[in-house]
Amino acid sequence: MRSLSRISAIFFKELAQLRRDRMTFGMVIMIPLIQLILFGYAINTNIRDIPVAVVDQSQTGLSRILIQMVEATRVVKVTERLTTPEEAEAAIKAARVRAAFILPEDLSQRIARSPAVGLGTPPSTDEETSRPVAQWIVDGSDTMIAGAIKALRSMPLSELNRQAPNRSTPTFEVALFFNPEQITAINIVPGLVGIILTMTMIMFTSAAIVRERERGNMEMLINTPVRPLELMIGKIIPYIFIGLLQTVIILGLGHVLFNVPFGDRTFDLFIGTLLFIGASLSLGLVLSTIAQSQLQATQMTVFVLLPSILLSGFMFPYEGMPVIAQYIAEAFPATHFMRMVRGFVLRDADLIDLHRDVIWMCGFFVLGMIVAALRFKKRLD
Repeated sequence: MRSLSRISAIFFKELAQLRRDRMTFGMVIMIPLIQLILFGYAINTNIRDIPVAVVDQSQTGLSRILIQMVEATRVVKVTERLTTPEEAEAAIKAARVRAAFILPEDLSQRIARSPAVGLGTPPSTDEETSRPVAQWIVDGSDTMIAGAIKALRSMPLSELNRQAPNRSTPTFEVALFFNPEQITAINIVPGLVGIILTMTMIMFTSAAIVRERERGNMEMLINTPVRPLELMIGKIIPYIFIGLLQTVIILGLGHVLFNVPFGDRTFDLFIGTLLFIGASLSLGLVLSTIAQSQLQATQMTVFVLLPSILLSGFMFPYEGMPVIAQYIAEAFPATHFMRMVRGFVLRDADLIDLHRDVIWMCGFFVLGMIVAALRFKKRLD
């Protein structure tokens, strides 16, 4: 009985401690709640509304009907209308769109010759019969996006005419850029850089300030002439080199083991990675100024890491998420870096092509450092 009494005393003591520790109690509730919402609502492998560009070289009523038919599938959503295939390739390279729908000048003739719609003009040769009606050029660096577009390859055109389809060749030609063999590792390895850096950089710095407090070093920092911003900068510099080393290891081994291309954008990749490391470290410092203990810092890090990784586009396509989830994803550095690193490594994009993500990353880093410096008070309370 005495043993049960002692155990119950400890039990009630832990409950009281948990009740006072609002951060831990909040994590107990919020972590499963956020995972449930993310996996049940935001994470969607059934991709819809992929942003695409249209290059309508035909400019006919049939071309407009065909575009409407493609949009009616809800797989793609036309966000840009361009004039040449070269402009479409540049838009894909800059990650403004994920694919482009090219309608040739002789679209009406191709449809007329097609036995799939049978507009009354019989094909004159087998070669004319086998010609696709139009072409898709697709960003093949994301295998799930490419697979969704490829599903439209044999889209029937019988709605243009009541005759049943009888076509031996695909309706649309699909050209995959950047990863035509659809090798998964080529898509995964560059994204893995963002995931590893997100985990390590935020984790390292989220406990930076509270560690000093728990080790009794805060008194020494208070008595030094170091300003808060100088302290923040000094704390992140060692981790910048660690992050760059991790990047070299991942991409180097990825190139050796899985033939992941480096491209010709080494300098752009270096600058982009440096910005992402700085943004992640500044986010960790902000968390460190909020947390009261290393346990709380770890809990807050997990709270940030889960949505940051799941919504970044690493495992699940960004385009498959609801609009609200996309807005939330844009708030995390990992989402922007995922576009940047895949653009530099796979699509041969440069900093100018991805200037929006570069500007956002710079702004996040500066804002994070300012907030961390303002929140850090050189006093024990």
